[in-house]
Amino acid sequence: MSAPDPRQKFPLAHYERLCFLNNVISNPNIIVGDFTYYDDFEDVHNFEKNVKYHFDFIGDKLIIGKFCQIASGVTFIMNGANHLQDSISTYPFAIMGGDWAGAMEGKTYPYKGDTVIGNDVWIGYDVTLMPGVKIGDGAIIGSKSVVTKDVAPYSIVGGNPAKEIRKRFEASQIEYLLDLQWWDWPLEKITENLEMLTHPPKGMQG
Repeated sequence: MSAPDPRQKFPLAHYERLCFLNNVISNPNIIVGDFTYYDDFEDVHNFEKNVKYHFDFIGDKLIIGKFCQIASGVTFIMNGANHLQDSISTYPFAIMGGDWAGAMEGKTYPYKGDTVIGNDVWIGYDVTLMPGVKIGDGAIIGSKSVVTKDVAPYSIVGGNPAKEIRKRFEASQIEYLLDLQWWDWPLEKITENLEMLTHPPKGMQG
């Protein structure tokens, strides 16, 4: 038995709408683990176009783990979209230049940090993730959701703003799975354990 080659750009023969994402991206501030795939209705190269306001001078990163599944239309809003919120006006005067160029002296725009997606995360169609959110391992994000805050591991969230619908498993099973970290196993071990990985974790204890 052999696993797919993570170096393949298109893992499915004659189907170029789905790619192993780390073989498509070019931005060094987007970091993606092996076997994470992206499926786009039009062109897989749309992924980087959907990482919005991601400016080099800010330096924030989009970090995505292994074995994630990302649907068409998923949009990541990065820190470059942030404006002042505690000031009288949210208008970005400084970027307009001229006599307004010094408007941000002594001030900084809000910064939420890197956006981090765990391992084995399923992100549904047309989801929007706001700057700096952290998505835990094994989470599921329902289609059309807007994620404005962190998502716990192995939870299902949905809506605008996204809220937790339920946990996927019992607390002891989630603890077991987080310790298991199957996504870091050698490929041979993953292949040998596909039967276990594609069944509910019944009887597993933390």
